[in-house]
Amino acid sequence: MQLQLQNFATLVGNAAAAVQGGARALLDLTVGSTLRALLEANASVALWMQWLILQVLQASRAATSAGADLDSWMADFTVLRLPATAARGQVTFSRFVPFAAALVPAGTLVRTVDGSLSFTVDADPGNPAWDGGQAGFVLGAGVAQVSVMATATAGGVGGNVQPGAVALIGAALPGIDSVANAAGFTGGLDAESDDALRARFRNFMASRSRATPLAVLSAVQGVRQGVQATIRENQLPDGSPRMGAFTVTVDDGSGAPAPSLLASVAAAIEAVRPAGSSFAVQPPVLLPATIVLSVATVAGAVHGDVAATVRLAVIGFVNGLPIGAPLAWSRLAQVAYDASPLVANVTGVTLNGAAADLVPPPSGVVKIATVTVS
Repeated sequence: MQLQLQNFATLVGNAAAAVQGGARALLDLTVGSTLRALLEANASVALWMQWLILQVLQASRAATSAGADLDSWMADFTVLRLPATAARGQVTFSRFVPFAAALVPAGTLVRTVDGSLSFTVDADPGNPAWDGGQAGFVLGAGVAQVSVMATATAGGVGGNVQPGAVALIGAALPGIDSVANAAGFTGGLDAESDDALRARFRNFMASRSRATPLAVLSAVQGVRQGVQATIRENQLPDGSPRMGAFTVTVDDGSGAPAPSLLASVAAAIEAVRPAGSSFAVQPPVLLPATIVLSVATVAGAVHGDVAATVRLAVIGFVNGLPIGAPLAWSRLAQVAYDASPLVANVTGVTLNGAAADLVPPPSGVVKIATVTVS
């Protein structure tokens, strides 16, 4: 519905014209007169009421609502905004003199150089240094360092810090001297945006009362941000045919999603799967990519800085490929050129030791193993 809005001057002018039309010779409507003040007061109230009507109209539709109003609107349909996701990465605790045994307890707090961001050490029974009895990671006598996983204490993209950003230990650890992160933290995402929430809501509504691939994908998307999935119908995880079965491959961008995420996805699919069907949820088949290339830079450029920029661009491109997408060998040179205008030439590009594309299976995903830019 198109509302016919009026501004303050129009409201006052219309009111004055109506009054003057009835008693033109008897009324004084000059600026500062008593009657003019009354009309302006009434116009102010009308303007305020008009603003309230617009606010109500805006909050009554998902297309125009924002923030908390949009959350309230979506909550009536049991759709909730996905929260921020915390970044994860590896940190290494070191010591100068590995004389006696030392312990890094799970939950140890580490911080960035400026102290603005904090991360906690995760419990990891799969780590060889893990000691369940002491709930921490043990550095035996003669062991100088141990690498462990840590998670940002707050969700959001701010936790995706660069290599070398983590350098402070939150509290003294006997026998431990320093901490550092050789690789950057990844996986941090801000809370779902208004536009993303509206897009997911459309898929949610389109999948109601249906047991279609769209319904399954909508269920997966509602588990957590940053999750992608593919569906292979009438196939078991090993690729053999089975009518009425389907396999869902799930990735969170790491190539190795946690078992807890796979379990959450399975529970969400169970609520929408077709009656009489069976399904399986699996992580992708990881296909590592070892990339080597050389760049020549324009005159005056710092070669090391340009090479580092190209390396980060290649890593971002490859790790962003979706499930089942091939990595084209020829695209690597294009990514290198696009990374910086200071790149003059790209040569010696090899992918896993060859000048050939890397093609994963339908349930596979290509991720970086190493990237060497010289």
